[in-house]
Amino acid sequence: MPTYNHTGQVVTDIERSTRFYQEVLGFKPWYEISPPDEATAKLMSLRPPLGTKVSYLVLDGFVLELMQHTADGATAPYRARTMNQPGLTHLSISVDDVRATAEKAVAYGGEILEDTDIGVALFIRDPDGQMLELLPSTFRESLPPKP
Repeated sequence: MPTYNHTGQVVTDIERSTRFYQEVLGFKPWYEISPPDEATAKLMSLRPPLGTKVSYLVLDGFVLELMQHTADGATAPYRARTMNQPGLTHLSISVDDVRATAEKAVAYGGEILEDTDIGVALFIRDPDGQMLELLPSTFRESLPPKP
């Protein structure tokens, strides 16, 4: 039977990104690895060398895999994504205070997308541009029960 494992994202500075997700959004550290280049490159359909460093973080059962490729030229340049492109667009996190969390994100290298502010929710970007939707902690109370 299939089970959820993790969601991965490439970052340009693993220490900065780990600090951002822990300090701003409350993720907890799980473990870190530096996998071998040949197997990692083959699995990811990339050319070695990669010099990959990986940090696994956990929040409410959700596992986030942050990956930094440290070898010269191993990381492609940032490209902004829009919400109408197929594929994963964002992570959504419930927080006690949306505005305070958004402002804290800026202090840790993130950005507030002010034009998305609808009063109770808004989007921010992490230090590498990943979009994150901030919702109030009470949001789940308005949803149907989980199956």
